[in-house]
Amino acid sequence: MLFGLDGVEIGLIIVFFCLFGGILSGFPVAFAIGGAGIISFGIIAALDSAGLLIHQAIDTGSTAYRDLVNSGVKPDSVSIFRYPELPRVGEAVFPAGWETALDRNVSFIVNRMNERVLAGQSIETLLAVLMFVLMGITLERSKIANDLLTTMARVFGPLPGGLAVSIVVVGAFLAASTGIVGATVVTMGLLALPTMLRNNYSPELATGVIAASGTLGQIIPPSIVIVLLGTLAGDLYSTAQETRAQDAGCTDALTYLGEPAVVSVGTLFQAALLPGIMLALLYAIYAFCYALLNPDKAPAVPMSGGSGEPITRSEGLTWLLGAPVALIVGAVLLGSSGVIGSQNINVSAFSDIGAGASLRTNVSEQCKVSMIELHGQSAWDQAVSEQETIDAAGGVANAERLSEEALVEAREAKIAAAAPIGTGVAVIVVLLGLTLVMGRGIAPSKLKQPLILGAIGLLLMLLVDVLLIAPTTSSGLTFVLLALPFALAMYGCKEAAARCATNDLIRVVFPPLVLIIAVLGSILGGVTNPTPAAALGAGGAIMLAAYRKLQDQERSGKVIIWATFAVIIALLMGVNFDLRINQSNVNFETWVAFIIAYGAYLYALFGLLFGCWVLFTSGVLTPVVRETAKVTSMVFTILIGSQLLNLVVISFGGEHYIQQFLRSFDNEFTVFLIVMLVLFILGFVLDFLEIIYIVIPIVGPVIYGGSFDPKWVTIMVAVNLQTSFLTPPFGFALFYLRGVAPKEVTTGHIYRGIIPFVIIQVVGIAILWFFPSIVTIVPDLIPN
Repeated sequence: MLFGLDGVEIGLIIVFFCLFGGILSGFPVAFAIGGAGIISFGIIAALDSAGLLIHQAIDTGSTAYRDLVNSGVKPDSVSIFRYPELPRVGEAVFPAGWETALDRNVSFIVNRMNERVLAGQSIETLLAVLMFVLMGITLERSKIANDLLTTMARVFGPLPGGLAVSIVVVGAFLAASTGIVGATVVTMGLLALPTMLRNNYSPELATGVIAASGTLGQIIPPSIVIVLLGTLAGDLYSTAQETRAQDAGCTDALTYLGEPAVVSVGTLFQAALLPGIMLALLYAIYAFCYALLNPDKAPAVPMSGGSGEPITRSEGLTWLLGAPVALIVGAVLLGSSGVIGSQNINVSAFSDIGAGASLRTNVSEQCKVSMIELHGQSAWDQAVSEQETIDAAGGVANAERLSEEALVEAREAKIAAAAPIGTGVAVIVVLLGLTLVMGRGIAPSKLKQPLILGAIGLLLMLLVDVLLIAPTTSSGLTFVLLALPFALAMYGCKEAAARCATNDLIRVVFPPLVLIIAVLGSILGGVTNPTPAAALGAGGAIMLAAYRKLQDQERSGKVIIWATFAVIIALLMGVNFDLRINQSNVNFETWVAFIIAYGAYLYALFGLLFGCWVLFTSGVLTPVVRETAKVTSMVFTILIGSQLLNLVVISFGGEHYIQQFLRSFDNEFTVFLIVMLVLFILGFVLDFLEIIYIVIPIVGPVIYGGSFDPKWVTIMVAVNLQTSFLTPPFGFALFYLRGVAPKEVTTGHIYRGIIPFVIIQVVGIAILWFFPSIVTIVPDLIPN
């Protein structure tokens, strides 16, 4: 044994130093990872051929080993860590020779590239990375951060530590819209840091809050980290649980767990929402408390400027807080009482399949024991009782085609149960109502008549829906009946929107907020998966940036505005009409809806192309596309290089060695705590991409193979990885900020300033550790 270390341990040390040296060499990381794999394999192969690397493996031919296996211990659970007293035998780290390992690695890397990069199931999800990067860079080039920083400084500046709090708010907002850490930190460093220093803010607080807030894009959806980590976690969790089920004596994970062993990126977005908001709140609370304790280092700064009509406190509370809350709460209460709800009367032509037992009970005795241990005796007894009831009734009822009488009866039952006010009408009324009350609150001295007419239009929409529109009313007739009240409501809302546009906060926040809601709402609501939502976000970002550019050039942006309305019209047509014109018996109403939807689609496409042309002629689109290609290429090249490095670690038994060490602990929490500590330490020297694609595949089968909720595990890892941007000496956020900070701000200021926020990250991880429901509550409330 060289230096008294096992050959596999020496191999792991060689891989780490080769990787670390490659990163320090200044060579592009995407290629340094693959190069580190090749170089480390060559060194390990040379040492192994010289007989210097000896692995002390358990002697499987010994009597002690056979007695242990015969006692019921599974061979897979036998390791030198759990049973150090077993006899050992020295063998080469490449038992069949390095030539065989090399040949196997070459074939494996080709297969893995095909599965995970070129044609695997996760490639569609990985395409979301491209779209989210394009969306983020486009919004960053549209100068959205400039307006947000200025506006939020006016809002929070008069508070103690208000400028620091405004940085956190803007960081969270940009995280949900751009998610690009480097762009966010650089932009806020250029714009906000000089202002904070001029107003006597502590350099440590200023640099710390800017660097930390910039990293919120790694956890607040839509996060590239969660997309990359989620695609990997889904495969790891499914495979690990299948292995766990088979070890328990069951045929598959569905039988053992009682539910499918799946976790999607969309579900992880839902799970990351509250933790991201929690971290932003912790940052803001720290900044506010620091200002209270050190008022001379974070003073209140009243900011001049801004536009809009001054309003009294009572008017602001009434129209900007009380009325919107009352409108939303009223709609929720009406929905819970059944006044607002679905008016869908479509009936399936087949009966429902009978429900099965909560757990499968037709299993082997070993699987039964394992399932009782996992779910509890009461859950097993309930499943047995359910299965006996099903068997007594003749088994699970199959789906059967309903008779005409049964179809009519089912349809009449749905008509009778339909709510008086449809959900779609209610949503439109609430949104337009919010516009009216906001317009009233922002400009209380202006004429109220247009807003009153708009409110009358909304009331008429509700009355028409209750009195004239039945669940059996066709979509075309519904549109005709609602047209006049809707036009009246839009007249008032147009005036209200014009008044809202005079307010800086609404004018700056509203456009990107709509884009965020459209993207995240479609994902969190389970409407679509991340890739189409990311495409929607990229298209919306291009149109938003083009509108901003047209405004800067004092040109009309009506084409972009009408293209946005065209998208809304196309969506309304698709939701309310069956646009399949290739089927028989297509009525006139469907043809009209199809023509309107197709025309709206063509105009929306024209608006998108027009936006691209505006950005191209303005010199914005070319660098955006170039930067998007660079970032995306880097991600996928790191993915390929990390697969090569992983295969090298697997080839000499490094992965198996690490997994055996982790599995030697009986407590799952101990294992996960060790992994989290290792990830935290590696974050000091490695980027999140290297950790995701090199470390997670090694430890993933262990941390995802237990009883922990995979959503909780993944979000804990994601928050931990977010810390890697902040921890010196290789925290990327620190490098970004150092590059744009004024000369009077030293590296020491940045390092000292980031320490409290790293502690806050650790506190946040501890909160999620002890209160996992923060992660799981949103996915549990929102069905997928």
